[in-house]
Formats: sequence, C-alpha cells, structure tokens
Amino acid sequence: MLGYDEKRSFIRMEIDCDINYKLAGSDELHQGRCSSISGAGVSFIADRFFDPGKAMEINVIPKSTVTPSMTAFIDVIRSTEIAGGSYEIAGIIKSIKGG
Repeated sequence: MLGYDEKRSFIRMEIDCDINYKLAGSDELHQGRCSSISGAGVSFIADRFFDPGKAMEINVIPKSTVTPSMTAFIDVIRSTEIAGGSYEIAGIIKSIKGG
C-alpha cells in the first residue's frame, strides 16, 4: 500500500509452525499453531480461551531445523474465538528464555 507508515515498533512476520504452550506454573502442555510473531508479540491458534493477563510459557518450533526453536514468556492480551471452536491468542513477549 503506497504511503503507508508502519505504526508498530517491530514488523510482524506471518508464519505457520507448531507451538507448545502452557500457563505459568503449570506442567500441562498444549499444542497449537503459531500464526505471527514480532519482536514484541506473538499470535497463535489454541484449543481454548485464555483470560487477558494470564502468564504463559511458549515454545515456537520452526518447520526448518536450520532455525532454532524459541522459548518465551508472554502475557495474554487477547483471546478471540474463530471458526471450529478454536481461539486466536495474542500475547506480548515479556522475556525470551536463554539457551
């Protein structure tokens, strides 16, 4: 789009890869699909609703083994129901776990 200025601090990258996630303090691991990521946030498809403000640990697993996986701690900012009883979860990245 001509004349458009990006308003975000970080560019959002559309991706399609596996993601594992769990609530902070829980050992109950769930699987979903990561749909976008940026330097400040992440969006993924989950099988349940999460309240805004919930802290989570995520592990983004790229399709290629050339790119390493990334583990991060996020706070949920939005859960939106989508088709098929799934939810799009948007979160802000609070920190990235070192390897």
